[in-house]
Amino acid sequence: MNPFEKLRVGFALTGSFCTLETAFTCMEALILKGADITPIISHATATLDTRFGTAEETKRRLTLLTGRPPLSTVSEAEPIGPGKLLDILLILPATGNTLAKLAAGIADTAVTMAAKSHLRNNRPVVLALSSNDALAGGAKNIGHLLNTRNIYFVPFNQDAPAEKPRSMVFLTGKVMPAMEAALKGEQVQPIIG
Repeated sequence: MNPFEKLRVGFALTGSFCTLETAFTCMEALILKGADITPIISHATATLDTRFGTAEETKRRLTLLTGRPPLSTVSEAEPIGPGKLLDILLILPATGNTLAKLAAGIADTAVTMAAKSHLRNNRPVVLALSSNDALAGGAKNIGHLLNTRNIYFVPFNQDAPAEKPRSMVFLTGKVMPAMEAALKGEQVQPIIG
């Protein structure tokens, strides 16, 4: 049985621009499995042009892949909860900034509002961490979120320990297993790969 067939997935992208190509690869894999994707983007992703591409290119690509324009404002994301529009929310990549806001209960972007709104239905939010300070200032937020009901993590690892000793990034091959486990109310193990 394919757990992703017709699964209503909110796929939220935040400003870890170096991982956006990986995000698109993961999104394409979910679509091939039959998932129904609602794209959601943070303010940074919606507005910033970087060496990894322009904001307009990102929005255009999301629309082409999913058949929907991405939700990019707080007011667009708020109906997710009341309408019970999603079965699961995947935030990939989830930056340290986003994790800090989630840990503090701040809902000031489309992504953080989507999480807040979705969590009111006791449905899973899966975080795919990508942060250069995960083992420094972000560690307390990770610890807090690990102990928050209905929040789950894609297993993660140090991505470049010699050059960036406090940086952690999600393991691409663990995205779908983490989502499957979260749908059962379980955290896939081990969390640190």
